[in-house]
Amino acid sequence: MYGLQLDQLAELLGGATIRQARALVGRWAKAGLAESAPLGPGSPWVWVTRAGLQACGVRYAPAPPALARLAHTRAVTAVRLALQAVPAYRDAGAYWRSERRLRARLGGRLGARDHLPDAEVHWPDGTGVSWAGECWAIEAERTAKTLARTTAIMRELLARTGDYGCPAADARVPGLPPRHARVLYVCSPAAAGTVLRARDTIGSLGARIHVRMLPPSAEMPPAQPHGATGTTAAPETTAAPRTTRPRP
Repeated sequence: MYGLQLDQLAELLGGATIRQARALVGRWAKAGLAESAPLGPGSPWVWVTRAGLQACGVRYAPAPPALARLAHTRAVTAVRLALQAVPAYRDAGAYWRSERRLRARLGGRLGARDHLPDAEVHWPDGTGVSWAGECWAIEAERTAKTLARTTAIMRELLARTGDYGCPAADARVPGLPPRHARVLYVCSPAAAGTVLRARDTIGSLGARIHVRMLPPSAEMPPAQPHGATGTTAAPETTAAPRTTRPRP
């Protein structure tokens, strides 16, 4: 991820208070591993510095979250937190591969009209879920794109056969199994209609598109008074992406 807000960090820490999360960020900042600032509505944002990235063993370019994408970044993080809270996700050892990691693998070779999913979720083989071994593309859809663009993205994700960063000739090879067994769209009410219409336009491929609603925690929160210590509630399971067999 590119960064997250303090209330989401508190949730990631297992329901810590905002005060506890702020204290932890203060220690990271003192060690030069992270920075924090109020970039937009709600609680401050936290992101990792170059030293922090090196300590994590990743080679991303250090930068604060992009201001124009704060709401989207929050929504993607909310989807990740909601999935990670589901017992089947944890029990299966599923793991999240962020858009930032996918982009780093590409090394700047993404075309102007190419599309990266917001993340991938990988389900290891040999686990107790019926979709073990699958890779899912994740799309957090806050605002509606055009129907044509949404349809094109769906087709691109469903047709891909190679990993991101593979040679271009291996990206889409007819006859090979698709990379993404399914695409999970997690939508706002404003975007869901376009996503459902786009799914209907791609015929039998639409069976691999699954649509859920964004959890309430995806919304940008109101500004919190300095020194607040309340805990952040976990997302409602009825709104979180489900890990029972997805239905079209």
